[in-house]
Amino acid sequence: MTHHLQPPMQRYFYCPKCGGVLQYRAYNERQRLTCRRCEYIFYENPIVGVAAMVFNDQGELLLGRRNCGPYKGLWCIPCGYLEYDEDVSAGVKREFKEETNLTIEIVRLFAVQSNFHDPARHTVGIWFWADVVAGTPEAGDDLDTVGYFALDNLPPLAFPSDHTVIETLRQGK
Repeated sequence: MTHHLQPPMQRYFYCPKCGGVLQYRAYNERQRLTCRRCEYIFYENPIVGVAAMVFNDQGELLLGRRNCGPYKGLWCIPCGYLEYDEDVSAGVKREFKEETNLTIEIVRLFAVQSNFHDPARHTVGIWFWADVVAGTPEAGDDLDTVGYFALDNLPPLAFPSDHTVIETLRQGK
């Protein structure tokens, strides 16, 4: 499913290779930012986000409350961005530790979703099922508190994709 039939709002104006002016041009049935001078194609690719889902002995899901940005005060499955040179598994472990003070081991991949909730930043989220192997829950980085919640009694969630993932959990898929 393509969400942009027309070019998105232009955020980049100069070529990173030669400094020439970028403009949208038709390329393989899509509009792509292309340098007028050297014809370099500036691909605008999504950012990869990673998240881990852990449960306590009562079957409650660990969530964190965001402490900044447009989603401040809303809750999410602990998550963050993958670094350019980082393996996906290492990235989710690092992000989860930064956000919750917990060390995890990945059990399995759970879901992959496109996130279109922020028009300025298209992301692809990858959610893993994980087990806690060390640590005590403590908020850090982008969260001000963490807590476990029953799937049928959740606080207000920040991201539509977390709603989708949690609904899949509720359905036992």
